[in-house]
Amino acid sequence: MKTNFLYLLILVFTINCSKKNEQTKKNNHKQYITVLGIAQDGGYPHIGCQRTCCANFYNGINKKKSVVALGLVDIENKQKWIFEASPDMHTQLAHLELNHLKKENIIDGVFLTHAHIGHYTGLMYFGREAYGKSNINVFAMPKMKDFLQKNGPWSQLISLKNIVLKSLQHDSLMVLNNKLKTTPFKVPHRDEFSETVGYKIEGTKKSALFIPDIDKWKTWDKNIIEEVKKVDYAFLDATFLNQNEVKRAMSEVPHPFIQETVDLFKNESLKTKNKVIFIHFNHTNPTLQKNSKERTIIEKLGFRFASEGDNYEI
Repeated sequence: MKTNFLYLLILVFTINCSKKNEQTKKNNHKQYITVLGIAQDGGYPHIGCQRTCCANFYNGINKKKSVVALGLVDIENKQKWIFEASPDMHTQLAHLELNHLKKENIIDGVFLTHAHIGHYTGLMYFGREAYGKSNINVFAMPKMKDFLQKNGPWSQLISLKNIVLKSLQHDSLMVLNNKLKTTPFKVPHRDEFSETVGYKIEGTKKSALFIPDIDKWKTWDKNIIEEVKKVDYAFLDATFLNQNEVKRAMSEVPHPFIQETVDLFKNESLKTKNKVIFIHFNHTNPTLQKNSKERTIIEKLGFRFASEGDNYEI
């Protein structure tokens, strides 16, 4: 009887270890994506928030969450890129240096999605007040590029050659090296100052979608289900859980609610659902809290949630 009980404990321990290894925090991959931030533009905790969600940070229950960003690391070629220039980019770049790949030039390139504060304002750290180095590659679409060139303080980064703008085009493949490539594609969003893009990131083994911001899946000219089926990972906009989350007109800040995305994929296979990795959470979103009942229910359906420090082979 004792032998059987011991065997059962070993079996449970082995299964748990196997699951942890699938969500690899440390890895031996040569090329991979690493999650550097998961929060919506305002971050977590959020300015002016007196609700329980943010109080849980100040009373020590929850940790700070960085604003959304992905790192792309190639150990073999000793190169790394960051997708998004968030307000937390200074610590995100430090994380890449300390935990992934250290090199003289802090980053090989920054890929921007659009001109909302959580997605480009981290460029300020490249200026003379902070990092002050030269010729950091910043990849941007035409309107985004024009916005940076014509508005300070970003224009000063260009004139002082702290950054060098590199042009992107919709649906145009960019080869990063002999192992990695990426393709930007336009998505509908509140484009007050620039267009908005998502990215397809491709390695020799796997591929990923990165769409942190979009108005609604139905307003896109592509079918999100079919696009997810073409890749191994899909980091998708999860700003709000549902319609009732915040006390403001949701038409002012349109996003696909997590519940809408879950409903859209409800008849798909578990394999397809498992490709969806939710990211870009507003501070009010209960699924930002790891042990929330809302998150647990959605995970049991087969969907996944991005966590800072997770790595995905590419």
